[in-house]
Amino acid sequence: MKILDRYITIEFGRYLCFLSATFIALFLIIDFFQKIRMFLSNHATLQQMASHFLYLIPMILAQTLPAAVLLASLMTVGYLSRHSEIVAMKANGISLYRVAVPILGISLLVCLFVFVLNEWITPHTTEKAEYIRLVEVQKKKSVGNFKQDQIWYRGQKGIYNFKMIEPGTGALRGITLYYLDRDMNLTLRIDADKGEWSKDHWVFHNVLVTRFEADGFPVLSKVDEAPVYIPEGPSDFMVMQKDVDSMGYMELKRYIAKLRSEGYDATRYVVDLQGKIAFSFVSIILSVIGISFSLRSERSGGVAQGIGAGLVIGFSYWLVYAFGMSLGRSGTLPPIAAAWLANALLGTASVWLLLRVKS
Repeated sequence: MKILDRYITIEFGRYLCFLSATFIALFLIIDFFQKIRMFLSNHATLQQMASHFLYLIPMILAQTLPAAVLLASLMTVGYLSRHSEIVAMKANGISLYRVAVPILGISLLVCLFVFVLNEWITPHTTEKAEYIRLVEVQKKKSVGNFKQDQIWYRGQKGIYNFKMIEPGTGALRGITLYYLDRDMNLTLRIDADKGEWSKDHWVFHNVLVTRFEADGFPVLSKVDEAPVYIPEGPSDFMVMQKDVDSMGYMELKRYIAKLRSEGYDATRYVVDLQGKIAFSFVSIILSVIGISFSLRSERSGGVAQGIGAGLVIGFSYWLVYAFGMSLGRSGTLPPIAAAWLANALLGTASVWLLLRVKS
């Protein structure tokens, strides 16, 4: 069985590497043509362009590996079926479930690899790629950062601190604005629970204004709502809000704990946190689907039909996954149920298909 395991592992690994490289190449080619005008108009060098796309590869690999596992399992078992090798294995008393063990083992390793990639490598490389595009190529000033689970921004009139920026609306939460004079002395501080963009200015809610007089005590005033005129709009601050895809699991978990401790609603982030774990296990589910459909028939026509049906069911995972995540972010489903909806449905279907295969 060690010889057979090595043979199946080599065949599966060859397809997996080829498909992964193909997906990466296709992604880079499409992304290149989408950004080429931006690079040329900003006179980007070849080194900057090459570095930007090189740093995107870990993110591309993490996103496309599950699809590569699905196609690799379909092609590997389909190849064995077309050449009657499955028949030979069954004639020698080898169960089809035993044949699937090497593929499932590699798929499990891929699941672990995707989680490690998303946790320790992808956040840093994606951030570096965006830095090259925004700062080095487009010459945008780096006026803020996402540090210690907070957003700090050096504005034209002062230094701003936000606890979070709501995705989509761009509304600010947990606002503190510091105004300094030329000698870097604090002259004014504005605290607010929430800030909403209204036409050409911000409207802050539950506002506390603290004025620091040169020869006296600070003067405090509080209002329920007040317009605040600062040069920066939502688009200026949104670039500082770290995307969930750019956070590792532990970093996002700390961010959620920070938001909850300060009384903010972190539901959409909890959904994304659960989604990071759920998506890591998709490779093993898709490999079972691929094996099941390829083993439904040992004739070439049946294999081709099985590959087509397997692709439809396999890629439907992303539709169900996106649908479940949207339900969770809107609060329709609990975060765990929303993130694991696709895994539960496709996982149950994959096990049912595998059990129906005649071993």
